[in-house]
Amino acid sequence: MRCRVSDTSGDAILAALMPVVDGLAATFGPSCEVVLHDYRLGDRSVVAVAGQVTGRRVGGALSEIGLSVLAKGDDAPNDLNYLSRGPDGRVLKSSTMPLRDGNGQVFGALCVNIDVTALRDAADVLSALAGTAPVELPATTFTNDFEEVVDAVVRTEQLARGKPFDALTRTERLGLVQALDRRGVFKMRNAVPRVAERLGVSRSGLYADLAACRDTAPDGP
Repeated sequence: MRCRVSDTSGDAILAALMPVVDGLAATFGPSCEVVLHDYRLGDRSVVAVAGQVTGRRVGGALSEIGLSVLAKGDDAPNDLNYLSRGPDGRVLKSSTMPLRDGNGQVFGALCVNIDVTALRDAADVLSALAGTAPVELPATTFTNDFEEVVDAVVRTEQLARGKPFDALTRTERLGLVQALDRRGVFKMRNAVPRVAERLGVSRSGLYADLAACRDTAPDGP
């Protein structure tokens, strides 16, 4: 099998974006945070941060949103102006823009998070006055520890099934593993041992389930 020639353009792109990170955050003020990721660094992908909205720092982890970018691979599109709720309850308006090297491979992302909690609270008051229910927002785990991101994703998928992993049928178990795979969890280095520990199963058993899921997965999206 031929190996793709190493492309170093990603380093140049990151270097060019470093001043952009600071400039964007300064332009939008204290409610804005800009985060630059280099996914080649694995679970410590944050290489630059300006602003303090999610508490991220250099050397921190990607979130579930970053995992979804990895899951989509080189076809990952820009995800603009989506709303989510952080662990502390704040409402964030965010955009995630994948970065591609000279070979067209996604290797990182530029992310912008704006705290719109006050605006959202005002909108909820207006919704109540109008007699309409506020929209429930998905929670996102913004953290510097990738272990917490894995925990959050696994917990969400387990709760959706209503019972612990060891009580699932084989079909249900494979469905859970496939859901984790689709969410990009297993794109990360050493993810299988981490997930196996949280599910209370052996690594070999989880590897077998993951292989079975991928063997039976249909082609295409």
